[in-house]
Amino acid sequence: MATDAAVSKDGLFIPLIDFSRFLNGDSSTRLETAKAILKGFQDAGFIYLKNHSISQDTVRHAFATSANFFAQPLEKKAALEWTTPQANRGYVAHGREKVCQLDDAAEVEKIRSAVPDLKESFEIGRDDEAGHPNNWPEEQGAVTGFKEDMKSFFQECKALHLEVMRAIATGMSFEETFFDRFLDVGDNTLRLLHYPEVRSDVFNTPGQVRAGEHSDYGSITLLFQDNRGGLQVKSPNGNFIDATPIENTIVVNAGDLLARWSNDTIKSTIHRVVEPPRKEGKTYPSRYSIAYFCNPNFKDLIEVLPGTYATEKEKKYESINSGDYLVQRLTATY
Repeated sequence: MATDAAVSKDGLFIPLIDFSRFLNGDSSTRLETAKAILKGFQDAGFIYLKNHSISQDTVRHAFATSANFFAQPLEKKAALEWTTPQANRGYVAHGREKVCQLDDAAEVEKIRSAVPDLKESFEIGRDDEAGHPNNWPEEQGAVTGFKEDMKSFFQECKALHLEVMRAIATGMSFEETFFDRFLDVGDNTLRLLHYPEVRSDVFNTPGQVRAGEHSDYGSITLLFQDNRGGLQVKSPNGNFIDATPIENTIVVNAGDLLARWSNDTIKSTIHRVVEPPRKEGKTYPSRYSIAYFCNPNFKDLIEVLPGTYATEKEKKYESINSGDYLVQRLTATY
């Protein structure tokens, strides 16, 4: 199967995958598509999906609902403040989080103080986790219906997560349902992101970005972009390449835990959000995106997958609990 390119520059090839070929194709088409998906994750750590299972009307409504939330006065959003890595739910104000590759909290704080990320976010977890309720806004005004809309979108993303992992399993010559038992709880995070309007000269400050260079923590991330641009992915040559928005697609990238799970046969590639392509004017308008961070069930032990090593010495990683790993990473970030 000849695979179209979503991005092809500086040694970085990110494939554009027609996911309907996996969802609805015959066995040979499904296998061919699964292998193309796996190769994208192995070579670039990123793929773009078109003809996926989430309708464009649903995506548009999620973006509109997100914009309504962020348009609220700061005091209303701050009342829903993010609290702990264990909960990982609630509102994260501008400057609170600094995404980067460091795992030392003191070093992260130094960078955060100097050049904070230019964004705010709202984190939503599964709505039935004991002890960690979501911080839902009051049902009034522009955010009426927010809770049910986001719960519904969460479930649609959860279903797509399952199908992408089934494609990965098929591509790796496992049973299609190999990962199902690690995903049934739905310990995932839906993150609504708003990068506020800023003056273009703010990016004259060395190191100033909208979101610093980082890899994601979990298994995969489903990323829904608006058309503003600014997402960049690090190429094999060490340069950051624009991951230009393509209408009606989802950008999917592998995270650190999937890389670890696969004994590094799958890549978790560094990316960032920077100044968008420069246009006339002194300000850049707001940018919105929605990220659905997928994880294995927090209760599960993640061990290097069979077939990714020939001998015990070739195992790069010890077993680790999924939930413990995520909390460890979040603790440094915040």
